[in-house]
This record gives sequence, structure tokens and C-alpha cells, in this order.
Amino acid sequence: MSIVLAGVTAGYGRDRAIIDTIDLTIRTGEVTVLIGPNGCGKSTLLKTIGRLLKPRSGSIHVDALDVLGSNAKRVARTIAYLPQSPIVPTSITVEQLVGYGRAPHQSLLGLRSARDIELVDMAIATTGLDEFRHQAVAELSGGQRQRAFIAMALAQDTPYVMLDEPTTFLDIRHQNETMELVRQLHDAGRTSIVVLHDIAQAARYGDRLVVMQDGRIVAEGRPEAVVTPELLHSVYGLRCMVYADPVSGTPVVTPLQ
Repeated sequence: MSIVLAGVTAGYGRDRAIIDTIDLTIRTGEVTVLIGPNGCGKSTLLKTIGRLLKPRSGSIHVDALDVLGSNAKRVARTIAYLPQSPIVPTSITVEQLVGYGRAPHQSLLGLRSARDIELVDMAIATTGLDEFRHQAVAELSGGQRQRAFIAMALAQDTPYVMLDEPTTFLDIRHQNETMELVRQLHDAGRTSIVVLHDIAQAARYGDRLVVMQDGRIVAEGRPEAVVTPELLHSVYGLRCMVYADPVSGTPVVTPLQ
């Protein structure tokens, strides 16, 4: 089961399209990372896949599921989406927030089943938030808050998880913890689509990189095949040296004067 986009074009209002004629297959079982300059369409692409933005043309399928033609609840049982800066009421607790992840699986009455409780407990434990489960999300540190939102996506129990810039505003330790959680999702059988700005981070944690520029895909493949001085100069206008990280062996970028 893969996510397949064919000829997808999308934008906001009557303005020009932000993403234009996108053809892309998100491979099952991989961490796919979208990279590219600011404004190139990475977040718009995620919103379109998650049905938060209606495309002007094209189709999106997950196996036999027509994402654009299905109801929102059915899509939410297949794809979990975590935006850049999610907002919650100031008084909501971690446990309540994570419980929202079960909404697509519940009836209109919102009654919790034993399975709902089990998955919420599992998500809280997996993200290391047991001691904070009754604490208000607003009182958490940035890293703890991000883990709480990832726990909500985990509780949603979908085969696909999309994370839009999950490491933004986090210090290096919490960035690492967040990306290690993404790898845990991968190890548990989830397919992840992540937007990142840090190219070395994308190369370290991504199985496959998709490079965007001006609303189009200009390259995709394994990190070592994609992250080259030529491509980075073409896409970012950056003269740089690319070398292997001494620990992970994945590409690292150093700008040249």
C-alpha cells in the first residue's frame, strides 16, 4: 500500500498554484523527507495529501482508497497529519490531547472503548510522557509538547503519519529525540512523510528524500544520491561541500565562502 499522487496541482484562493502537476509515490515502510527552499510547496503538499487543502486537479490514492473522494473520517483512519504549529486549549492535559487521536475511530457520541484506552496508554508510554499525562500541555517544554502531539498521531493508529517541520524551534537535543521518535514509528511499521529544513538531519533520518523547488519535484532518491553540491547549488543557490558524517555515514553539508 503506497500513497500515489498523479498530476496534483493546488493553491490558495485564486492565486497561482503553489504546487504544480505533482506526480509522486510515497513508498510503504519508508521515511520520506521533503526538503527545499522556503515557499517551495512542501507544507502545501502535505495539506493536500491530508485533505486540508482541496487540489485544483489530479488524484491521490492510498491503494484502493480515493483520498479526495472519501469522507474525512475514513481518510483520518489512514493518514495522521501533524501541522507545523498545532494549537490546543491552554487547560487540556496530555492524556486528553492524545485521546483526540482516537476521534476518527469513535462514534458520534465519542465513547472510549478498551482499545482506545489501550492505544492512548501505549502512545503516552512510547513517547516517554507517563509522568506528564495529567499535566496541561501548555505547561510543557517545547520538546515535551512536540512529543505529546506525536503521541496523539501515534494513538490515531494509522499506517501513514505526516509531520510538518516537527523539529522547528527545538534545541538540538529535542530535535534528536523527536527524529528518533519518527524512526520508532518506522520500526513499528508506520510510513512517515516529514518536512525538514536541516539537510543533514533529513539525510540521516530519511530513507528517501524528495527535493522541491517552485512547486515542483526536481529530484528524489536515496540521500547519498540526492544531496550533491550540484543539486544544492541549483536548488538553494548555495556553493557547498558535501561529505559523509563520521558517525552515520550520511551526507553533511558545509557552505563555502
